[in-house]
Amino acid sequence: MKQFSIVAPADLEHASRLLAAPDTAALAGGVDVLDLRKQAIAEPATSVNLKVLAGLDAIEVQPGGELHIGALVKLHAVATAPILQERFTAISLAAGEAATPQIRNLATVGGNLLQRPRCWYFRNPLVNCLKKGGDRCYSIGGLNRYHAILGGGPSFIVHPSNLAPALIAYGASARITGPAGERVVALEKFFTLPAVDPKRENDLRAGEIITGVIVPPPAPGARSIYLEVREKQSFDWPLASVAVVLTLSGNGKSVRDVKIVLGAVAPIPWRVPAAEQAVIGAPLDEAHARAAADAALAGAQPMSDNAYKITIAKTIVRRALLAAAEPAAART
Repeated sequence: MKQFSIVAPADLEHASRLLAAPDTAALAGGVDVLDLRKQAIAEPATSVNLKVLAGLDAIEVQPGGELHIGALVKLHAVATAPILQERFTAISLAAGEAATPQIRNLATVGGNLLQRPRCWYFRNPLVNCLKKGGDRCYSIGGLNRYHAILGGGPSFIVHPSNLAPALIAYGASARITGPAGERVVALEKFFTLPAVDPKRENDLRAGEIITGVIVPPPAPGARSIYLEVREKQSFDWPLASVAVVLTLSGNGKSVRDVKIVLGAVAPIPWRVPAAEQAVIGAPLDEAHARAAADAALAGAQPMSDNAYKITIAKTIVRRALLAAAEPAAART
């Protein structure tokens, strides 16, 4: 690993100025940043230590019910905060599924949203793939068991964040500070497809820092759930995941509103409006849950080795919808 310097900024504005300089990157929990250094994928000469900044490590519910989560909040805190477990259940569950207990005590919310893809071609320092500025995505015709089945091309990575699908299902936004001031961006619009730029995964600009996440208050009686499937129960990346936020009608017999967002199947967290429309206004029974699952994966284009993801994703969409509709389901 190449030698580098760590700089402690005086405040957020100072951190933004430092990060606007070339060959500089942010350091928070440091989990993925250090992995990228060890793999010689990203070796900036200077790391700006955001951990010294005050006020970015709190979970707060505003008087109107809006949830604010600081970018430096640890995943363990998100997974175990009682207010999230009770009112924003899918977010709590998603954080609790990430990595291992040790890593959840280090990794931050901002880092989880901004982590780079786990594609083995991208992570191999000897491979100059499309995402690193090369001329091809080696998953095409190569090893693609864990790659995208939706929204892929010209790169077929999958987005690695556990938190992002749950946050998007709740309609969350990212609060971002940079040289031009502060802006708030809906997370559903923040992540970018490879067709826009294969070398990046989000809309973060030079010198900008995610300072937190804003989650609007859920509808009265809303329920939510997050499910993922892994090859092993210990530390592993999901093969597919889904977050569902669901509101039933007053009599509890039909769906008033629902948001369904898939993870680990596309280069961005993948919301599926067609699946949502399949159950809105209908009773949430087995038949409608299956119809929603089919609609969610209707546009899937599997590669040579990952068609199994379609079956897995359909199964967890159906299970998540039925579980969220159960009277005993956690209410947000």
